[in-house]
Amino acid sequence: MSNPETPATPEPIDPSAAAPPAAGEPELDERVNNRSRRPASAAFRDFVAAGWDTSAQEAEPLAAAAFTPARRAAVSARFPGERIVVPAGPLKVRSNDTDYRFRAHSAFIHLTGLETDSEPDSVLVMEPTDDGHEATFYFRPRAGFDTEEFFSDSRYGEYWVGPRDDLRTMSVRTGIACRDSAEAPEAIAKDLGSISVRLVRAADEAVQTQVDEARAQVQADLEAARAGDDELAEFLSELRLIKDSHEVDALREAVAITREGFDRVVAALPAALADERGERVIETAFETAARTAGNGVGYDTIAAAGDHACTLHWIKNTGRVSPGDLVLVDAGAEADSLYTADVTRTLPVDGTFTPVQAKVYDAVLEAADAAFARAAEHATRPVIFAEVHDAAMEVLAHRLEEFGLLPVTAEQALSPEGQQHRRWMVHGTSHHLGLDVHDCAQARADMYLGARLEPGMVFTIEPGLYFKAADLLIPAEFRGIGVRIEDDVLVTPDGVENLSAAFPRTRAEVEAWVRGAGRAGSTAAGSAAARA
Repeated sequence: MSNPETPATPEPIDPSAAAPPAAGEPELDERVNNRSRRPASAAFRDFVAAGWDTSAQEAEPLAAAAFTPARRAAVSARFPGERIVVPAGPLKVRSNDTDYRFRAHSAFIHLTGLETDSEPDSVLVMEPTDDGHEATFYFRPRAGFDTEEFFSDSRYGEYWVGPRDDLRTMSVRTGIACRDSAEAPEAIAKDLGSISVRLVRAADEAVQTQVDEARAQVQADLEAARAGDDELAEFLSELRLIKDSHEVDALREAVAITREGFDRVVAALPAALADERGERVIETAFETAARTAGNGVGYDTIAAAGDHACTLHWIKNTGRVSPGDLVLVDAGAEADSLYTADVTRTLPVDGTFTPVQAKVYDAVLEAADAAFARAAEHATRPVIFAEVHDAAMEVLAHRLEEFGLLPVTAEQALSPEGQQHRRWMVHGTSHHLGLDVHDCAQARADMYLGARLEPGMVFTIEPGLYFKAADLLIPAEFRGIGVRIEDDVLVTPDGVENLSAAFPRTRAEVEAWVRGAGRAGSTAAGSAAARA
């Protein structure tokens, strides 16, 4: 065989020698539209603007609109005489010219009642009056069919993103006076030298920059102003600690969707065992239910098989699911209201816990039950939020002592100077739940960990034990076992309600759940084979 001719080495490209942009070449940030040629003729513009149905559909108030005035009134009472600025936030770029689905800042959602597809770049401004505040919602209203935005703007044009509200419709839906977002900068900055402004920071960089620059122009004390912004963030977070009835109903819906998702997960276990990335099979099964019945997932699903269950936030979900594994699934559906559930179940993929798996599972369940019981005591005595965690830790420390894993007694471990039991559970037992999976996160410690339980609070109870495969201080039989049990809890006047009580929870219930789904899957597979 003859040798091919050796190709010549190409000359390296010198970027500095590139020809300058041709006349009419769009600027770099406009070249995202290189992929298409937009019609620009006068004939097209006339034709595309004509012949559309412009009749308006009757608008209905949002379900939350009956509750948001009380929320805004609480803000008004706390900050009299001050302007309150709450941005929704902008669209966030995923890559190049593709955006993530928009979700507004949770404080904005709470005060306006807007849900899915609420308006990016919008701002709620509460202007002080003699008797409180007047709220105005500034957003970019829909563009008419006769405008260029209708067909050319891929972020806001209805040809691209679908129907959008005009000012009147949005006002009916929210119960708030609405104005064009183009007027927002003046409304935010006017009379800044004579009026104090508090801003929800980190929600919208453009609004934040505008406020900071306006403050600098009037020589405001920027350090004091930032402290005022922080105080607003704390208050808005604490305002959500106790849920109203609309919020509780929204959380019930999110939990119901989550139950449907877990049923799909259990049904998918045989397929997960057969797939190279079985954890992804589990993740997809849950997220299908969450997106079908709700807005999607409230946070990244954890589908952790075997030793992955010992990684607290395992969201890669790239692993195999093997016979004999426990699979820890931590998942929550976000309802269209944007309230999310947060439930964890640990499932034996074979339908039966091994003796050592059962021992660990029962210890975690006992800890969870102790936390429930401690929370319920609030009906007869003051109970501090942190006590719920303490109750779970007392159980786990004693069980770890029984297992022979502690180097000290349980009582010594439970002392502030000890804490050896926390090697196998480093996280907290509970967190508040609502619009954010870790709701009210900016609340002050004395309003969160140090607060008394009050009716209307919703939080999780989620103890766990995590025995990593690399842990050489424990017997080999424990290694690679991770168990967490998590439920969503509503504080009621006479105790607590487990919002996720419909989920199988005891070891026997979980085993029956998995085995029942396995039998159903086998029957379905057999029927399919017979039909074939």
